[in-house]
Amino acid sequence: MARNDIRGVTGRPRWKRPRPDLIAKDLVDRDFARSGPNQLWATDIEHPTREGTVYCAVVLDVYSRRVVGWSIDASPTAGLVTNALGMAIESRTPPPGTVIHSDRGTQQGGSWAFTDRAKASGLVPSMGSIADCFDNAVIESFWSRMQVEVLDRRRWKTRIELANAIFEYLEIWHNRRRRHSALGWLSPLEFETQDRRGLKIPTTRLRWLRGTSEPPSIPGRFNRRRAGRSARRARHRHHQLRARRSL
Repeated sequence: MARNDIRGVTGRPRWKRPRPDLIAKDLVDRDFARSGPNQLWATDIEHPTREGTVYCAVVLDVYSRRVVGWSIDASPTAGLVTNALGMAIESRTPPPGTVIHSDRGTQQGGSWAFTDRAKASGLVPSMGSIADCFDNAVIESFWSRMQVEVLDRRRWKTRIELANAIFEYLEIWHNRRRRHSALGWLSPLEFETQDRRGLKIPTTRLRWLRGTSEPPSIPGRFNRRRAGRSARRARHRHHQLRARRSL
């Protein structure tokens, strides 16, 4: 074929490489510790159901673990993540320099609309490496808990039913009621309220913010274990005393 100048006919490419001007550097480098709100946002898109097709995009404030923007649609388009980002910008009004961290998916990393919306609002785009979930570990952890606490608990009949369940989980349960160990066992809304009022932040959060390698302790766990050991020792001494008296 080469000698006769014959070439095979190829089809259209199935995917496009993202333009270099749409790719951002990794400004987080797996360091998610922040000292205040609206300093680092993390975003990602997930296909959360085995029945039908429903996609959900979420923008998470890493400092308080609060979902500040979300969007649900039947297709994973750039408008899905752009709508979630727009909701976060309108609800929080972030200062210039806020980092918006995502992976290199086609909806975020290769979307001109998403990158342009972020830069126009003063946000600084940041992207992790390809096929590395640890570069966006905070949002991946959020998806895993949502999968366990909502999506896998039953089979959803319709898309509307699942979309309503996701809305209730994000706005009612996660932001207002779900307690996080990284927040001193406070909900994201309670943690932000205490921080805004200048109240004392739980010690578990302070140790995590200092970047120490010590894992955050869980309040009450040591006390419960110690109380259990004390009760077992008391019962053992009681049985020993009864055995001695019977002799």
